[in-house]
Amino acid sequence: MRNFGCLTAVAICAALAGPALAQDKTITGAFDVGPGGFPKGFNPLAVTSGFMWLKTYYEPLVVYDAGLSELQGALASEVAISEDRKTYTFTLAEETWHDGEAFTSADVKFTFDLARNPAAASVFAGRLSAIESVETPDDRTAVFTLTQPDAQLLTIIGQVMILPEHALSQMAPESIATSDWWSTSPVGTGPFKFSRYVTDQYVELVADEDYRGGRPKVDRLINRYFENSAAAVSALRAGEIQFTYVEPDDARSFDGNDAFRVIEGPSWVVNYIGFNNELDLWDDVRVRQAVMHAIDRETIVTALYGGAAEVANCGYTAEALVPGGIEPYPYDPERAKALLDEAGWDETNGSAPIQWLTYYGTPQAANVMAAIQAMLAQVGVNVVPRALDTPTYNSITYKVDGADPAQFALNYGGLTFGPNPAQLNVALNSSQIPPAGQNIMRVRSEALDGAFAAALGETDDAQANTRWQEVCRVMNAELPWATMWVANRYGVVSSDLVDFVWTPAPGGGPYADHPELWDIR
Repeated sequence: MRNFGCLTAVAICAALAGPALAQDKTITGAFDVGPGGFPKGFNPLAVTSGFMWLKTYYEPLVVYDAGLSELQGALASEVAISEDRKTYTFTLAEETWHDGEAFTSADVKFTFDLARNPAAASVFAGRLSAIESVETPDDRTAVFTLTQPDAQLLTIIGQVMILPEHALSQMAPESIATSDWWSTSPVGTGPFKFSRYVTDQYVELVADEDYRGGRPKVDRLINRYFENSAAAVSALRAGEIQFTYVEPDDARSFDGNDAFRVIEGPSWVVNYIGFNNELDLWDDVRVRQAVMHAIDRETIVTALYGGAAEVANCGYTAEALVPGGIEPYPYDPERAKALLDEAGWDETNGSAPIQWLTYYGTPQAANVMAAIQAMLAQVGVNVVPRALDTPTYNSITYKVDGADPAQFALNYGGLTFGPNPAQLNVALNSSQIPPAGQNIMRVRSEALDGAFAAALGETDDAQANTRWQEVCRVMNAELPWATMWVANRYGVVSSDLVDFVWTPAPGGGPYADHPELWDIR
């Protein structure tokens, strides 16, 4: 049994005995600018990022610590896992919803039943498929029964924000997905309560006076929306906001400025060029190999990332997950041309333009894609980059009846392997093709499915890394993605903020950043 102790960590327990809190304090940030954000993504079951902000007013059962090294309790104080790893028993915290109703195990069951229902447009439906049932023997206990062991389960549970049954149970699942409730009157259990959304401008939250971790130190949190990170940086310098994600070049411009603190850390996200596997264009592995050899990844890392990235030859870069002997795919344009000739590329596509989509709207991403476009052109592959806002990108790539090849042949994206290597399963397993999961590239590989199944079902911790190494080996050989690198990310925070925590976590988290402790001078 894992006992998470004081639910909000030792530091918070000590803080509860402190003096009365000052009033009329507001922290304003661009919490949804750049990678890890999801501007205007209010429904936590339908978004794939932006969790740092959502967690300020919703909470999951468990959550990673700020170092992304281990899980700890949020709305659960304990979890007991059976020896066969098919039963998870959660003991729940005492808490009330922001509207005063009691939080109970019925809310947990309601949330996970909804999250597993494709009609609710939940991105978690496929990821939670191993759950057979959620039972509620009493108000403080929720029991999850699995059909088979699932190594990713606790990590996924840590991303599912618990929702109020009393507020949503009367809506049909398909109505919940599109309801304006999320942006007008949502109810959570977190340290801050939803106050208002001013369309396309900002979201305002107010302190929950009765939060179990103690009343927050500031009265309001405001999340401002910006069209791009440059606009957010300007607002930061002007003192309009106290935090934003920044591009590497912007981060360096704050060096030596005592008014700000630069936070740098690994993104835990592998950037990749994905091949739309529904197109015959990419059927021949030699074509995919040619794409890898055509791109000078080392030069891009040096020139455009300032060296703050690590080249990836599969979905992982962590030493324990990468086996020896895999193909490094060095930059070799002549080899790329030869592979394309062997595969009959001129007859298959020749110089016809290939649509290459991304949801990254940053200057750095544009520069990276321009560099890759030029490199691919040198070997006879003509790609046309197209940056879209996230909703438009999702509307194209997540189409249930398959993506239109005229719109979508390649993508440039990123997906977490995070602290749990099982996370890649949702984007590469054939069982996760939309609407079940995030396999938007429609990858169908028996070898890869088998490698994931073996790794997800492994109950011997000593053998786990070996299983994930096999996933890496298959990815490296079959190239469902052309994996690029794992880059560092940067945030800049005003020195006026106290006890503010930001981690460049995949999808923005969630993680234990304890916004109830954030303060401003």
